[in-house]
Amino acid sequence: MNGKFLAMLIVVTALVGGIAMYYQQVYAYYETVQANGSDDVQMTLMVTGEPEAILYDNFEAIDGTSSPIRYRACFSTSMSHPMLTETYVPYEGAVPLVAPKWFGCFDAKEVGSAIEQGKALAFMGTENVVYGIDRVVAVMEDGRGFVWHQINHCGEKVFDGLPAPEGCPPEPRG
Repeated sequence: MNGKFLAMLIVVTALVGGIAMYYQQVYAYYETVQANGSDDVQMTLMVTGEPEAILYDNFEAIDGTSSPIRYRACFSTSMSHPMLTETYVPYEGAVPLVAPKWFGCFDAKEVGSAIEQGKALAFMGTENVVYGIDRVVAVMEDGRGFVWHQINHCGEKVFDGLPAPEGCPPEPRG
């Protein structure tokens, strides 16, 4: 009887731990970002190299306190692809990161496929929004837009414990 009790205790403990881990990964650390309505979506201008707010509406976003790459946002814009490509800095190597399923407007597979097929264009939102992390903005042909954080070339090296490559800003201390 003791063996059955211990086995049941182990199974129940593992089940509770698994449920708690799932909840923490998918729900616990995310918060809804409150839109300010004026500069929630920014892209870097070719002329100045500085981020500038673009025309947008229907903004939804989430962010997580546990990681700088948990940010995801969706919006819509009336700006055309030709106008965007003439005005804003393109982002090479954009790879959208998967959002929690409950954040239904952001489908990383759809966005990634659209970028690969040329049906969506990716732009630099804000470089080093957090050291080593870029904010990337992608806009589909139909005006739907998506924003996420992606580790840049500086972050890839520094987060692996290597020195920052040439051309990277100084590493923050602490």
